[in-house]
Amino acid sequence: MKLKGKIIAVLVEQDYQELEVWYPALRLREEGATVRLMGTGSAPEYHGKHGYPAKVDTDIRYAKSSELDGLVIPGGWAPDRLRMSQPVLNLVKEMNAARKPIACICHGGWVLSSAGILDGRTMTGVPAIRDDMIYAGANWNDSEVVVDGNLVTSRRPDDLPAFMRAFMQLL
Repeated sequence: MKLKGKIIAVLVEQDYQELEVWYPALRLREEGATVRLMGTGSAPEYHGKHGYPAKVDTDIRYAKSSELDGLVIPGGWAPDRLRMSQPVLNLVKEMNAARKPIACICHGGWVLSSAGILDGRTMTGVPAIRDDMIYAGANWNDSEVVVDGNLVTSRRPDDLPAFMRAFMQLL
């Protein structure tokens, strides 16, 4: 129970990538962390790309970075919706300013880009967002996991084991 007492938010929105939400959530719970699924408030439950439901514990509008130890931003198409939410962007900015661990996988980097926290940072993600991240000021590295300070990024579900090892080490 290495993470007992830690509170981690996992962001969800419609069309999230199931493995990129549930693998981190279950691994974190397995290590004793409290995991809160947080949505944008557009629905009490979101469905993944393959239809699997995720009922949220909390609306992101009520989240406080001071009450969280870490943040996971999964991929799928959910990040395209998440990055349009000002409360999501505010939480990401606050977590980053406090140097708290933020983990993004796949298209999750879109949220970091929209939050404006990538200038000079090294990261990875699904290759489809490479240009977006470079234009946001990031140094791109096509690796299974990249850790830059408090940021942990990975490319796809196959990278989840390395992604979670790196994130849990930061926690």
